[in-house]
Amino acid sequence: MEQARIFIAIALSFAVFLLWEIFFVDKQVVEKPKQDLQTETISKDSKEELYIKEINTESVDKILSIKEDELTTIKPPRVIRVNTPLYSAIISEKGAVFKSFVLNEYKESIEPDSPLLEMISPKLHNGAIKISLAENSVPALNDAFFMTDIKDDTIEINDNSKELSFFWKSSNGIVIEKKFLFSPETYIVGCKVIIKNGSNQTIQDNLILSLFKAYTENGGMYGFEGPSALINNALEQVDIDDIEDKNIYSGELKWIAVQDRYFMSCIIPESAVTARMRLFLGQDNVLENQFMQPESIIHPGTQRTFGFHLFMGPRNTKILKEIGFDLHKAINFGMFDFLAKPCLWLMNFLYDHFISNYGVAIIILTVFTKIILWPLGAKSYKSMNEMKKIQPLVMELREKYKGDKKKMNEATMALYKTYKVNPVGGCLPMVFQIPVFFALYRMLYEAIELRHAPFFGWINDLSAPDRLFDFGFSIPFMQPPYGIPVLTIIMGATMFLQQKISPAMGDPSQAKIMQLMPLVFTVIFINFSSGLVLYWLVNNVLSISQQYYTTNKVA
Repeated sequence: MEQARIFIAIALSFAVFLLWEIFFVDKQVVEKPKQDLQTETISKDSKEELYIKEINTESVDKILSIKEDELTTIKPPRVIRVNTPLYSAIISEKGAVFKSFVLNEYKESIEPDSPLLEMISPKLHNGAIKISLAENSVPALNDAFFMTDIKDDTIEINDNSKELSFFWKSSNGIVIEKKFLFSPETYIVGCKVIIKNGSNQTIQDNLILSLFKAYTENGGMYGFEGPSALINNALEQVDIDDIEDKNIYSGELKWIAVQDRYFMSCIIPESAVTARMRLFLGQDNVLENQFMQPESIIHPGTQRTFGFHLFMGPRNTKILKEIGFDLHKAINFGMFDFLAKPCLWLMNFLYDHFISNYGVAIIILTVFTKIILWPLGAKSYKSMNEMKKIQPLVMELREKYKGDKKKMNEATMALYKTYKVNPVGGCLPMVFQIPVFFALYRMLYEAIELRHAPFFGWINDLSAPDRLFDFGFSIPFMQPPYGIPVLTIIMGATMFLQQKISPAMGDPSQAKIMQLMPLVFTVIFINFSSGLVLYWLVNNVLSISQQYYTTNKVA
């Protein structure tokens, strides 16, 4: 009965928090960003030298003399591979965009022959980290063919940082440079966009730097996946289904991101700036998250430099805190984040200092939380035991007044008062445990530490459902792979046992319905990650032990 009451309380809690969000949470309205008109003046004599700074002038002049529409007929866009200890990136001269960003310390799946994890989906044909102008004041920029003086197709960065420059010149003399700074010890990539106005017209526009992410329809089912930003020092997470209703968010932006369950890509300005995040959802569920700079005015003969940092990597609290820029705030476990974060810290502490097995760490964490909540559980089981003692009297009253519901309720309440029994005493303590359940649920689902983390035997990935064997054919209600969910079945058995030893209370017809709850929970948990199932199983075993101890102690 304990799990049944929890299930009912969970539903009620959802309703309360949903109504609170709808009626009581204020939405922030931010004023339109102010213009930033800072520019650098370039003397007429030195302007051309700045355009080709640090680049072989002879080869560059030759390339710049070629018309844009003739470039593709000469050669296909060249790609440059950058290898560091943490990742391998591929940049194309077509748009100077990232076509690939592979993380060297993470794999796509648990299989031994699995390829390394690719941050940029093959669906993103135009790559990522694309620049554009909001008013399209330089139309040819959208199809720009950037050039570089880099001689080697592969750059190895193992000891020192290295800067790579790509540049493009329009027919009327506007030159745009994209510079990337790669370092061997961090996932952060420096990025500068330099607009040099060599034309005779003023450029008045908003620079845009874009992230792209391809999402699946089932993404974010149990946690958040989608665009986010740190606006006015508060985390803004936008559900993909809500983009159609609102796609522009303004304020002081520290960063914007696209994220999934375990990884994210970010654009970070060198300093927080009043700007906009603009969202678009295209075909094949390809999301574009734009960082739109405030409007800039670049007069003829002047230039403007926009500085950013790029991050493409794991949503790991330790890594993000070391990087800075408040990136760690991107990790949020929902309404009970304040409880989940300490649980994550404790789990990692146990793993780092005592036992190098996250499955065992989850067990210890569950025991620890049960100890903290022991008084609430004890009070609940004590109240349930008292209710059990007077249950025969309650049934007699129901039989006696079965034709008069009002008198039956009055007599029942009088009975409770006589024996000093609180009919909801067994449920209320459980309600206070619901926040802990939700906190651990979200933490265990989204913690990247559990991704591909083995426990024992057939459970070689605590972030995936447990499956013993692989049948090779589909099973109703089960997501692939299809096998025996041993841990989940054991968990359902513990729920059934706990229900059996709990006193039967309430209406008999309702009690029969509640008997189905172990089966319902088993079906629900069949596709949950084995780490979550392990937590629930251990919690059930501890609850059964506490209930047995408390009941016999009272008796």
